[in-house]
Amino acid sequence: MLVSEYYSVLGLPLNSSLEEIKKAYRNKARLYHPDINHSPDAKDKFIQATEAYDFLLANHEKGNLDDEDFFRIMEDWRKYRQDRSRQQAQYFARRSFISFKNSKYYKSTRILNASSAIFTLAVSITVLVFTIFGYILRLRNPAPGTENTTLFSFIILMTISTILVSVSIISLISILSANRKQRRKK
Repeated sequence: MLVSEYYSVLGLPLNSSLEEIKKAYRNKARLYHPDINHSPDAKDKFIQATEAYDFLLANHEKGNLDDEDFFRIMEDWRKYRQDRSRQQAQYFARRSFISFKNSKYYKSTRILNASSAIFTLAVSITVLVFTIFGYILRLRNPAPGTENTTLFSFIILMTISTILVSVSIISLISILSANRKQRRKK
């Protein structure tokens, strides 16, 4: 399989970020796990998605290689990792989805969700703080003829930053509640 085929198995464009790869794999695993999806080809699609995820995860930093290095890496992958990845995917396919969902393999895809939500919250709070301080500084040191535009800009920036803070808090709360539910089920 070529790298582009691995990306297409997960439904991703080339050069997707690591977070996008993990999220796409989580969605495909949930969609095609044989414990949930009883169609005849679900197991094969689950195994392909797991193989694609393993390859893209292992070779994500090596995305900008020349052709010779790419083919060498692909050959190494085929020799050593592809068979191991397929065996691991078959093992996960035989397990129930609940036990697969509790595995370290699946949980590793959720780590980025919480960290990205915390980062988004920090950025949105920073925007809010800088909006307030910027407006205060502008009031102390006004430029001639900008009194109305300063108030208008402040209102727009406060609205946007308040929306950002609200969305990031809601996102973080939903991720934390999902993690709590996951721990309670254990």
